[in-house]
Amino acid sequence: MATAKVGTATPVVPHFNRSEPGSVNLALATFPKAIKEKPEDVDNIAQTLIDKFNAALSSQDTQAILDLFLEDCYWRDHLGLSWNFHTLKGKEKMSDFLGAETKGLKKLTINRSTAFRAPHYGALDGAGNINGVEFFVDFEAEKGTGNGLCRILEETVGTWKIFSLFTTLKELKDIKETTYHNRPEGVAHGENKNRENWLDRRNKDSNYENGKEPAVLIVGAGQGGMTAAARLKVLGVDTLIIDKLPRVGDNWRNRYKSLVLHDPVKFDNMPLIEFPPFWPIFTPKDKLAGWFELYAQALELNIWNSSKIKSSSWDKEKKQWTVVIDRTKPDGSKEERIFHPHHVIQATGHSGKMNFPDIKGMDTFKGRRLCHSSEFPGADQNAKSKKAIVVGSCNSGHDLCQTFYENGYDITMVQRTSTCVVSSKAITNIALKGLYDDDGPPTEDADVWLFGTPSAVLKAIQVGVTELQGEHDKEVLSGLEKAGFKLDKGPDAAGLFLKYFQRGGGYYIDVGASQLIIDGKIKIKQGVEIEEITEKGLKFADGSELEADEIIFATGYQNMRSEARTIFGDELAEQVGDIWGFDDEGEMRTIWRPSGHPGFWFMGGNFALCRYYSRLLALQIKAREEGLVQ
Repeated sequence: MATAKVGTATPVVPHFNRSEPGSVNLALATFPKAIKEKPEDVDNIAQTLIDKFNAALSSQDTQAILDLFLEDCYWRDHLGLSWNFHTLKGKEKMSDFLGAETKGLKKLTINRSTAFRAPHYGALDGAGNINGVEFFVDFEAEKGTGNGLCRILEETVGTWKIFSLFTTLKELKDIKETTYHNRPEGVAHGENKNRENWLDRRNKDSNYENGKEPAVLIVGAGQGGMTAAARLKVLGVDTLIIDKLPRVGDNWRNRYKSLVLHDPVKFDNMPLIEFPPFWPIFTPKDKLAGWFELYAQALELNIWNSSKIKSSSWDKEKKQWTVVIDRTKPDGSKEERIFHPHHVIQATGHSGKMNFPDIKGMDTFKGRRLCHSSEFPGADQNAKSKKAIVVGSCNSGHDLCQTFYENGYDITMVQRTSTCVVSSKAITNIALKGLYDDDGPPTEDADVWLFGTPSAVLKAIQVGVTELQGEHDKEVLSGLEKAGFKLDKGPDAAGLFLKYFQRGGGYYIDVGASQLIIDGKIKIKQGVEIEEITEKGLKFADGSELEADEIIFATGYQNMRSEARTIFGDELAEQVGDIWGFDDEGEMRTIWRPSGHPGFWFMGGNFALCRYYSRLLALQIKAREEGLVQ
């Protein structure tokens, strides 16, 4: 008999299109009407407006700055003006915020270094109905320098105003990353009788010998932990990552055999070292695990595997942690170490504990396996007489059903609500085309464009993108509906991206399982609650039953806060805010920004989010280490 590993009880049927608790269902932006005729001198129009902006900055004239914006306007700022993330919609909110904050902003400069960055005329709404001028800016502020994106529209003939402005900090004043012209020497030439070579120094550094301690402790060696550590390293902040798994990359290596990243390669680049040009468009999980090991070695990241926190406490007066770590060293010996970092980053994935519903009869199941998808080792090969059930209809659920089918199982997917389905080709050739592909700009420029778009504006753009993707996928989507699979288009028909940002799941990037559903090779049980688990399978609220040798719950994960409670205790978990989903400004809640508990940060998300926000998290920590912010 299989032993059911029961997690925290959760409802079997969640709400349709649910958000994380307290998350705002972001309103769609409305694009103001604008003159459609292309102007003759785009560059001069942009420069004239920026000159007026800088003149207003110089005289600290907030009203003059506001007069340069349309009535329906946005200013998205990531650490450029304040030490947090904000999206200010409308002049009233800008006025309240900018009165004090613009004193630190000194100057905007148009970046003309490439055609993508320089002022150019085109569609601002993604559909060509609203055209305007778009260009990159660099800025100087008291705290440092950064860049951003400006979009302007012609309000009346000859009068151009700002629709959206983005400012994001890249470098703190007088603090340079140890890259390019600032790279370390690597060796001290000349006579040295007690010379240590690189390996000697590296071993001492990574083992924290002779009383050395990390300023930052990161829990988790996935893409979140490693991108944060990489950014902190080039800022000169000593950082140690600990991970409970025995080998770097095991968080991907240990997952089900058929797993391949569903996002294309350029969207998944990591900072400082990008994937090589021969890398496949979609990365297999074992190949990615090997890349993680290479990345950690090349960047000389300090990582302790087979290690976990035994206890932790925060000293309010000293503003430091006391963390006790149980470590199994590479030679198999065990040790207990105590560190006093100023910052702890939880990078255990953007989700928390597994959502494993507590269902009547779990202990009675006599089949071979009943588990959560995170514990699934893979389907047996050539299991022609076996039956399996997968509860869940998002990426993992589809992947598991496909691997079960390919190994000869009779497989049924239980779809409890609805799913947003977009083909991998539609994402690559429509949603990310020209931005994150080999014909697009450098990854960092693509990130400025994507993250420089206010969330409400991005949502409005994605409505049109979703329509185009739906047209591209119409044959498959129609086939799914005929097969009894229930579809949705995401919040307010804004598609997959917004569903991910709003609730962290609820979608499938189709890499083949949809056709198996259409062909009846993967069966569907849709929209009925599971009443109980029997000895032989599942019994549903409508009285029907399904037999199975294996039942896998691909039911997702709880909020990161649940994992914080497990690792750091109730006191900390009650102080931090809810994680993920939008706040009332359209910024993601709590993650990558102050958590509500001093010295404690959350880090996670997909590769693109980790790549972009890792720099901002590192800058916030470095600023605190330098005493620039309390």
